[in-house]
Amino acid sequence: MFKLELMLQLGLASLLGGAIGMERELGGKPAGLRTNILICIGSVLYTHLSIAMVGAATDPTRVAGQIVTGVGFIGAGTILHARGAVVGLTSAATIWVVAAIGVALGSGFYLEGIATTLVVLAVLAGLGRVEKLVERQSMRSTVSVHAKPGPTVLEDLEGLVRRAGLDDRSRLATRRLADSASTRGRDHERPGRGMGRHGGEGSRRFRR
Repeated sequence: MFKLELMLQLGLASLLGGAIGMERELGGKPAGLRTNILICIGSVLYTHLSIAMVGAATDPTRVAGQIVTGVGFIGAGTILHARGAVVGLTSAATIWVVAAIGVALGSGFYLEGIATTLVVLAVLAGLGRVEKLVERQSMRSTVSVHAKPGPTVLEDLEGLVRRAGLDDRSRLATRRLADSASTRGRDHERPGRGMGRHGGEGSRRFRR
């Protein structure tokens, strides 16, 4: 009976860990299908054995604590620091949750493990799009334009802003000193590159 229960737990771990791993694999993330399946299976087996050895004067909660510690090292390996940006935090958090699902399955909490998997999939698949939308709305760029003095400098600058594809909420601010002007707008495109293509007479350089 105990072995049949273990086989059921391992099978569920493969399915649930595989479902989460497939979502990460399709997204091209570092911790994919095999990684999540193995972590979930390993957590199930460690938890199952810790419960089986209760009669040997052992504390099963210590094994669960060691699983969390070990998964922490694996998760740290997926986090990368490049050019001031931190990449891989979601993959590390996913590994951590997958290990928790394995512990739940190994302890016999099947419904809890399945429910957690569904929530994780909803977060990874659904909120990813929302996160990208929020990032797009919050990102802004600054473009500085230096032009020769002239009566139509502001009109020319407004035309450049429109042709660069900046939205209607762009804010135009001017500085009379040094004959320069600046504009701010949402980063829907690369404004410097777009304005460079449409730069009119009198435009000297663009700085982003």
